[in-house]
Amino acid sequence: MKDEHRVPPREPWGRRPESSLRLLELSDDELLYWIEALPTEHKADRDLIEIVRSRRHFFIRQEAAKRILDASLLKDHAGDRHIGQILVRGMRRAEDSSYLRRLIAETRHLEVRKAAEAQLRIIHAALAERGSGS
Repeated sequence: MKDEHRVPPREPWGRRPESSLRLLELSDDELLYWIEALPTEHKADRDLIEIVRSRRHFFIRQEAAKRILDASLLKDHAGDRHIGQILVRGMRRAEDSSYLRRLIAETRHLEVRKAAEAQLRIIHAALAERGSGS
């Protein structure tokens, strides 16, 4: 018996649209597929931040934020509880500690505060480990 309702597998993404504007014209499914198909080391931060800035569904914006390589690009979106959590998880340097402390004091979103507190503990543990010579 032939399965007439079987969905054919997706073809690999051939090339990205010419600009972020055209990228935002994609359907949610197409846009999500494009985001997921990005290689680990991509050069699409500019396009991804445009998706984050857009009015797309929070899940699409959150997935785009997760793929941004330069976490500092997300600092303007720290007040967004979905993006703020991703921002703080990308902060790993000792220099990020003061920003995280300020974010903990200023954010109105519990999720962002908890993520920032956890990330601050990770940074401090890494510094302590380096200081002990381990």
